[in-house]
Amino acid sequence: MLAHGQTVRQPQVGRFELTPYAGYRFGGTFEDEGSTTSVGLDDRSSTGFIFNIREAENTQWEIIFSRQQTRADTTQISGLGPRVDVDVEYLQGGGTYQGRLRNGVRPYLAATLGAARIAPRLSGLGDDSFVSFSIGTGLQIRPTARFGIRLEARAWGTLVDSDTRLFCRSGVQIAGCAIEVDGSILWQIETFAGLVFRF
Repeated sequence: MLAHGQTVRQPQVGRFELTPYAGYRFGGTFEDEGSTTSVGLDDRSSTGFIFNIREAENTQWEIIFSRQQTRADTTQISGLGPRVDVDVEYLQGGGTYQGRLRNGVRPYLAATLGAARIAPRLSGLGDDSFVSFSIGTGLQIRPTARFGIRLEARAWGTLVDSDTRLFCRSGVQIAGCAIEVDGSILWQIETFAGLVFRF
């Protein structure tokens, strides 16, 4: 039984959000240190999901995973062929700041920090992981309390050191790396649309 004046605390409705999405990712070029050799990533489609937890009225915690299956232009690198299939994946955590909801539309800003994984899909080539970050802006369209649409543009930045080596082989007959990256930030831009499920 409840004491006089005591109230039952109701669970917060719609505190959690899950957003599977599909998009398109642009850009990404690695420059070889000390030469004119470069490896560029093709613009390709991407998929991912975002999980949000509401912290306050205008803020959320966010975890995002994004994956792109693309190809790298390796025409300037001998022994690899003109194209190599590459997976580029991001797993990051951070948060969003949301503006005022007007007419069922709410703008927001997002920022996250985590890791990037670059994995060539060619036998004998190893994958690499780097520190990465992202910033994004977009709109949430909310036709109902439980369902919505998320439209966003996001910039991904991957920190690559000057001693980073990519497309490396290890074996008895062939060992070595195709490119030594000039220290910089690898930038990619992604635009996407997702369905928001709120629970």
